[in-house]
Amino acid sequence: MSLAAAKAAARTAAFARRKAAFAARGAGDAEILRRVLAGYAGRRLAGYMPMRTEIDPLPAMAAHAGPVAVPVIEGPGRPLRFRSWTADARMMPGTFGALVPEAGDWIEPQVLIVPLLAFDRRGFRLGYGGGFYDRTLEGLRAAGPVIVIGFAFAAQEVAAVPVEPTDQRLDLIVTETATIRPDRAG
Repeated sequence: MSLAAAKAAARTAAFARRKAAFAARGAGDAEILRRVLAGYAGRRLAGYMPMRTEIDPLPAMAAHAGPVAVPVIEGPGRPLRFRSWTADARMMPGTFGALVPEAGDWIEPQVLIVPLLAFDRRGFRLGYGGGFYDRTLEGLRAAGPVIVIGFAFAAQEVAAVPVEPTDQRLDLIVTETATIRPDRAG
């Protein structure tokens, strides 16, 4: 099976697992994420606006002691940019239907909360296949240290995510039940 076919099959299975976890838990529990983010108070944070069955980081983002932003897709093959966000920001539909702030400053994050379909204990994530986060993280990491936190339901863990050389690893994974430090040896 080709890598592209393996990733497509993994995405199909991961969507189903996440949908079941969302149905069982609802939006999830952001309290663990809020406690993890307290260790990064004052740092520029980028989160995401949850869509469909993604676990909801908004309560933790709203409680963050520091600037918060959300991703904006500017076009295919381009890295993400991050626009300033608050809980009362005026939002509008962006690319793929994700909400984005109508206005605000652009922020270069030091800590990112990223959505995902699946993750493994090595710190790899399976995304939607557009490569937006991989491109973005590669550029941010080239410019300096960045902490990347995958936020997911525990049910989204898999034994091994199919990877290619451009895939970027997570530094932490936070689920509704645990904080996982990836095994870099794997």
